[in-house]
Amino acid sequence: MTSVIPEAPVVTTSDWAGSPISTIHHPGPDVITLPLEQYPDGRQYVFRMEVPGIDPARDLTVSVQTGILSVRALRRDEPEVKHDSEFRYGTYARHVALPLGANVRDVSASCRNGILTIRIGMEPEHDPAPRAVPVEVL
Repeated sequence: MTSVIPEAPVVTTSDWAGSPISTIHHPGPDVITLPLEQYPDGRQYVFRMEVPGIDPARDLTVSVQTGILSVRALRRDEPEVKHDSEFRYGTYARHVALPLGANVRDVSASCRNGILTIRIGMEPEHDPAPRAVPVEVL
C-alpha cells in the first residue's frame, strides 16, 4: 500500500540575505516546519533535519531540483489508542535554497535515530570568489 503525503502550500521567499539557514518555505497553518541544521563538509554540503516518530520507508520524501531541496514527512497518530498527548501529528515540510555550486545529481539521504541526513556534492569548478569579466569595446 502506497501512502500519499499531503501537499502543503508553499510561499517562496528568500532568507539568504544574512541568514545562516537558507529557508525559502513558510509551510502554512496546517504544516509543521522541520528543524534544520546545515554546514559544508569538504566537497559536500550537509543538511540534517529532525524526523522522530516518522517511518522513513513509508512517510518521508526527499527531492531536489535546480536550487531547491524539498523534504516532506507525515507523523501518524494512532487513533485507536485513547490518550492525552503533547506530540504533534500531521504533515511536516521544509524547502531549502541550495548553495551556489550544489550538484543536484550528486545527492544522498539517510535516516538514523530520527535524524535525516542529506548530502549534496558541490561542483568542482564552483569558485565563490569574484571574477573579473573583460568588457569588449565595440
